[in-house]
Amino acid sequence: MTDAQPGRPTENAMRRALKRARDGVALDTAEAAVLLQARGEQLRDLSASAARVRDAGLEAAGRPGVITYSKKVFIPLTRLCRDRCHYCTFVTVPGKLRREGHGMYLSPDEVVEVARQGAALGCKEALFTLGDRPEDRWPEAREWLDAHGYDDTLAYVRAMAIRVLEETGLLPHLNPGVMSWTDLQRLKPVAPSLGMMLETTATRLWSEPGGPHHGSPDKEPAVRLRVLEDAGRSNVPFTTGVLIGIGESYEERADALFQLRRIQRQYQSIQEVIVQNFRAKPNTAMRATPDAELEELAACIAVARHILGPAARIQAPPNLVDAEYALIVGAGIDDWGGVSPLTPDHVNPERPWPHIDQLAERTRESGFELRERLTVYPEFIARGEPWLDPRLLPHVRALADPETGLAREDALPEGLPWQEPDEGFTATGRTDLHRTIDTEGRTGDRRADFDAVYGDWEALREQAAPGMVPQRIDSDVREALAQAADDPTRLSDDQALALLHADGPALDALCSIADDLRRATVGDEVTYIVTRNINFTNVCYTGCRFCAFAQRRTDADAYTLSLDQVADRAAQAWEVGATEVCMQGGIHPDLPGTAYFDIARAVKERVPGMHVHAFSPMEVVNGASRTGLSIRDWLTAAKEAGLDSIPGTAAEILDDEVRWVLTKGKLPAADWIEVVRTAHELGLRSSSTMMYGHVDQPRHWLGHFRTLAAIQQETGGFTEFVTLPFIHTNAPVYLAGIARPGPTTRDNRAVTAMARVLLHPHITNIQTSWVKLGAEGAAEMLRSGANDLGGTLMEETISRMAGSRYGSYRSIEDLRAIATLAGRPARPRTTLYGEVPAERVAAAEASDGHLPELLPLAD
Repeated sequence: MTDAQPGRPTENAMRRALKRARDGVALDTAEAAVLLQARGEQLRDLSASAARVRDAGLEAAGRPGVITYSKKVFIPLTRLCRDRCHYCTFVTVPGKLRREGHGMYLSPDEVVEVARQGAALGCKEALFTLGDRPEDRWPEAREWLDAHGYDDTLAYVRAMAIRVLEETGLLPHLNPGVMSWTDLQRLKPVAPSLGMMLETTATRLWSEPGGPHHGSPDKEPAVRLRVLEDAGRSNVPFTTGVLIGIGESYEERADALFQLRRIQRQYQSIQEVIVQNFRAKPNTAMRATPDAELEELAACIAVARHILGPAARIQAPPNLVDAEYALIVGAGIDDWGGVSPLTPDHVNPERPWPHIDQLAERTRESGFELRERLTVYPEFIARGEPWLDPRLLPHVRALADPETGLAREDALPEGLPWQEPDEGFTATGRTDLHRTIDTEGRTGDRRADFDAVYGDWEALREQAAPGMVPQRIDSDVREALAQAADDPTRLSDDQALALLHADGPALDALCSIADDLRRATVGDEVTYIVTRNINFTNVCYTGCRFCAFAQRRTDADAYTLSLDQVADRAAQAWEVGATEVCMQGGIHPDLPGTAYFDIARAVKERVPGMHVHAFSPMEVVNGASRTGLSIRDWLTAAKEAGLDSIPGTAAEILDDEVRWVLTKGKLPAADWIEVVRTAHELGLRSSSTMMYGHVDQPRHWLGHFRTLAAIQQETGGFTEFVTLPFIHTNAPVYLAGIARPGPTTRDNRAVTAMARVLLHPHITNIQTSWVKLGAEGAAEMLRSGANDLGGTLMEETISRMAGSRYGSYRSIEDLRAIATLAGRPARPRTTLYGEVPAERVAAAEASDGHLPELLPLAD
C-alpha cells in the first residue's frame, strides 16, 4: 500500500532523474521520489546504474563479486510487546502464550538449547528478537522478570547474550527495539552488533488514528532516529532499514533513506541497511492491504544504493522476494541477511528461508559468489577499537577469517569465557606525563585517529552552525540589574539573558552586585583545598571533541597507571598535607567496571583518612554498564569501596543541542542528571560544573544554571559550582575550525557573576579556575562573585594537554597571593567545605613550596 500518491511522474522528470543517477550526480528528495516509481525499462536503467555503484563499493572493500549472508539461529526471547503495530503477527498476549504452554519469556535453558543446535549446524549468529519493553504493558512480564531476578527485559537480554557467548560461542545480534543511550552502553559489551529498523520517517503513520503505528510509543520516527544517533555516538555497529508499502508516500520513503544517509555520514556506524517489503498477514488490521510489489522493492533498493553510496551494505531478506533473486541482485544489494538452517523467520513465519545451497546457486546465476559473514561486518572488525568491546574480541576472532574479516566457513563455534581483558591495571605508556607535560609538553597537537574517532567534521560543522548564532536581546539591562540587586531569585529568563550579554558599565555593575551577594552569603574569606589530582589513564575512545587529554592506547602520549602507582601518589599527597585526592580517567576499554572500586579501595587502604573525590558521571555510567548494575547499585558499591563524593564534571553544557557538537559519545544531559541525583540520594555529594566558550551561547548557560538550581533545590547535594572556561589550543573541535577560541574576559566575568546570581541561594560556593585563567584572571573572578580557588592540584594533565599555560601546581602561598590580589583573606577547607584538622594544616604548611620535588614518581 502506498497511499496519497499524486500520480506518476512525468516522462521528463523520470528521464532527468535517471540521467542524474547514471552520471553519479547527487540526488535530492524530489528526484529520489521520482526514481522510486521506476518500473519496467526505467527500472532496468536505474538498477544498472545502482549495480555499478554497488560493484565499485565491493571492489573498494576487497571482495568484488561477493554477496554475503549470515548463518544464524532466531531466538524469539519474548513475543510480548508494549506496542500495537497493525501488521505484526510476531507479537502476542500473555493469555495466548499460556494456552499454548509457553512462558512469558524463553527460559535460559531454551535459549541455550536453540543456540547449541545452531552451533552444531555451523551457525555463527544468534539473532535475539523480542518485543519492546513488555513489562511496561503486561503485569505478567513484570512478574516473570521479578521472579527470575531481572530488573527489566534488557537485563535478561544481556544475561542471555553472555550465556550464549560462554556456552555456545555464537555471536549475539540483539534486536530489543528502542534503546536509550544507557541501554546501548549496557548491551554493547555483550554483542558485536545491535539493530533496530527505522521503518519510516512518516510521523503521520504513527500519530494519526488508523495508521499502522498508531498506539505504538516506540514507533515514533523521532524516537527511532534518536536510537540510531545514540548508537553512532556509542560506536555500536548497527543494523537498520526501511519497511516499504505500509502507507508512506514516495517522498516519505525517500526521506527515510536520506535520514539514514545523514546518520551514516555523521557517525559511520550503520553496518547494513535492510530494504524490506511489506507482506500482509492474516489476523492483523492490515490483512487486506496489498503487498509491496517486487518491482517497487527493487526500485527502493536501487534508490537506496544511489543515496547511500558504494560503501553501504544493502540487504534484502531472501524469503520475501518470491524467488526473484536476479531482480533484487540487479538492483544493487550486496547482502542477503541472516539465513537459518534451523529456526523459522518468526516475524514472517509463512515465508520459509531458502536453503543455503539454493541461495548460493541463485546468487551464482546473477554472477556473484555467496560468502558467509559474521553478524558484525568485516569493516568493523578491521576498525577494532572502539567498535568491538575487548571482551568480545576472542569470540569474534575465533570465527573471523583474519585476512577478509568474513566468516571462517569451516569453523564450528565453541563457548569461550566472557571476561575482562587480562591487562587490567598494568602500568603502561607515558606514566610521567603529569610531570613532563610541564617540561616537555605533548608529543603532537592531536591524536593519531583525529579524522575518524570524532565523526565527520563537515557534518558536524553544519550541525554546529545554528547554535553559534547569537540571540537578539531586547530586555532592558537596567531593569534586570535592579532586579538582580533587589532579589535575584525573581529574575525572569529574559532579564537573566540580558545580564548574561552585559558588557561595559553594565557588566561592571553586574559583577559588583554579584560580589555584594557573595559577601552577604559566604563572607570575604577565599577558600581553597590541598588536594592532588590523579588521572589514572588517558586512554579513551569516547570521542569528546573538546578533549585533548584522551589518547589511543598506541599513541605516544598514552598511559595507564597501576593500582600501586595510584596509591603511591595518594600517599605522597597525604605526606604533604592533602585532605583529598580527585581521581578521574579516560574510558579505557580494557578496564572492567569494577576497576573504579579497586582504585577507591587502593587509596583507602594506603591512606585511610584521605577523602576520595572521584569518578565523573560518565565514569559512573561506564562502570554500571560494564558490570550490569543499576546506577544506584553501582554507586552503593563504590561508596562501600571508599568513594566519598563525586566530581560534577562531564556536564559541559546540559543541553543536548550543544553536547552532540561537543562530544560524540558522552552521556546525554538526562543521564548526567540521573547520576548526580542518585548520588545525592545515597549521601554522595558532588560538585557541579559548566564548560563554556566553545559552540555555546548565553541561552545555553541560562538553561544550565536553571537545571543545576532545580537539582539543588531537590537534593541539596552540590557542594559548589565550578566555572570551566574552554581551553581551545589543542581541542579537536577548535583544530577542526568549529569552536570559538575559548571565552572572552567578558564571558568569564558574566558567567561567574551570573553563577552567583542565578544559583543563589541554593549553591553558595562559586569556584574559579587558576589552571585555566592564571592568577590575574582568577583574582578578577574573585571580584566578580567567586569565593573559592579550588585546589593545589599537585598535578594537572587535562587542561595542560589542552594547552593551558598556567602549570599544574599552586602552593598554598600562591593561592593566598591570588586572594590578596583580590583584596581578600584566604583559608583552607575540606571537600565538603568544613574546617581542616589542625594536623593537616600543619603538614601542608610545613611542606608548602617543596611539593614539586615529590612529583617524579619512581615506577
